[in-house]
Amino acid sequence: MFPAENLRDWRGEKVIDQDGDKIGELEAVYVDTATDEPAFATVRVGFIGRHRLVFVPLGGATVRPDAVRVRYDKKLVGDAPTIEVDGELTAADEPGVFAHYNLPYQTGMAGERRLARR
Repeated sequence: MFPAENLRDWRGEKVIDQDGDKIGELEAVYVDTATDEPAFATVRVGFIGRHRLVFVPLGGATVRPDAVRVRYDKKLVGDAPTIEVDGELTAADEPGVFAHYNLPYQTGMAGERRLARR
């Protein structure tokens, strides 16, 4: 996997699915607080005046010269939990992001958050 610092350089670039269909533009990277590795990205989707941010896992993602390719289908990503463009992911909503992609979710013993925006 590529370092979070490098992936942040891709902010504003295209995010595509496995078939090359454009999902949206990379907005931010969320790291796993246990490992400090990139775990999810928020992708800006929608139309002018009606943008929202959807979450997509970065596991298995690859960087191409013109885009970041994720291993999830555009439809699945489009149905993922969202936040407003100026919003933030709440601790209560975090498990739903993982559940949408059938990914395991567990916090540390103190119940701290699993994702942090970088």
